Amino acid sequence: MAQQKLYAGIKLRELRSKLGLTQKAFAAQLGVSLPYLNQMENNNRPVSTGVVLAMAQEFGFDITQLRTGEAGRMVSDMREALSDPVFDQMDAPLAELQLAASNAPGLAHAFLQLHRAYRETHERLASLDEVLGRDDAALQPSPWEEVRDFFHYCDNYIDAVDRAAERFAGSFSGDVLRAESLPLAIHFGENARLRSYDPDLNELTLSAQADPATQRFQVLHQVALVAQNDLLEATLDLARFKTEAARDIAKIGLANYFAGAALLPYTKFLEAAQSCRHDLEHLANQFGASIEQVAHRLSTMQRPGAKGIPFFFVRVDQAGTITKRHSATHLQFARFGGACPLWNVHRAFETPGRFLRQLAETPDGVQYISLARDVSKPGGSFHAPTRRFAIALGCEVNHAEAIIYADDLLPAKPRAFEPIGVSCRICERVNCHQRSVPPLESKLSVDHNRRAVLPYTVGG
Repeated sequence: MAQQKLYAGIKLRELRSKLGLTQKAFAAQLGVSLPYLNQMENNNRPVSTGVVLAMAQEFGFDITQLRTGEAGRMVSDMREALSDPVFDQMDAPLAELQLAASNAPGLAHAFLQLHRAYRETHERLASLDEVLGRDDAALQPSPWEEVRDFFHYCDNYIDAVDRAAERFAGSFSGDVLRAESLPLAIHFGENARLRSYDPDLNELTLSAQADPATQRFQVLHQVALVAQNDLLEATLDLARFKTEAARDIAKIGLANYFAGAALLPYTKFLEAAQSCRHDLEHLANQFGASIEQVAHRLSTMQRPGAKGIPFFFVRVDQAGTITKRHSATHLQFARFGGACPLWNVHRAFETPGRFLRQLAETPDGVQYISLARDVSKPGGSFHAPTRRFAIALGCEVNHAEAIIYADDLLPAKPRAFEPIGVSCRICERVNCHQRSVPPLESKLSVDHNRRAVLPYTVGG
């Protein structure tokens, strides 16, 4: 398995600046030479184990903050952006991208925003005939993608909202559907929408056909909008979205976040997850939640000083389109398009109601345990359509002892790990039988007289 080196120059500089120390004084307290500290602060050398321990012992630094999750996400996103045909013949080495993400994260974010704006402009120009003559034809950033990136780069953890939800969950006992101390009245209707709130009467009407887990979530979502509106608005102010549409979508996302965090309060949920070794069904029964809600919540357990296992979480539809995604691991998902077809999440539709387990390895050599299951959502009546999704939850294999789903899978021989990637355009594997398009960074060789699995040879 590839060993990941830790480059955390920005964190070192931030800590030194906060302490008001010179490089010389800081180096002395860390027990390293001045040139060595200078190299680490400029990401010319990785941070050593001794320095990490000294930071924790000398300054009480929370070493979990040294995880390079955001840098890893930016590297993955920049690689995908650079695979766009507009960057013809551009071959940016991985080391350069890692350096940019670590040393100049603001510039890396700006590059990604610029590429996103280019894509949106290109897509609108491609359908210009549909917008000619309209008053609203001016180009605007995609609100949905702007909100997606907001949560993506917040590590999918919003501390103030999470803690407020935990306090609210502690203010009542029992089932939220029968709680008497809620800031609104609850009613059920046979023909009601999933959730309908009347602000004049302060009454929330829920669909009686929805399952209890969905009803609980919708109650807590509305509680967030009614009782935590000031907090949500303050969080939105800090986010500085470019459009009102993005702000409105993000408010839904924050209310959903509050609902999930109140249904599965951080401290209590973390203790329960560790106790049952992250058994999704056990946790769903204990907290009155759905499998998807539990899996999604596990991917958000990134509170500083009390972090859970770093999980990835993704939800896809039957076409393979990613509808939810987050990763606190080195594994990152494609920003555009679908997920790798070799991933077990796509096979979950074939085995409804069952968990599928997979040992997988990405091109960088990191190995994972991936758990997949369908989460189809019936409409509640004969003529109502069924919404079909599949979810995947996973972590790196070094956490196997804490995961019940890893039992009897490990130790495993190397061939037991299936090769997966992020997307074909940036995947480095040259012999993948499921490749849909060639990698843009590699040369192709075509022999008209021979044909193997692919009609071309990568790297030839």
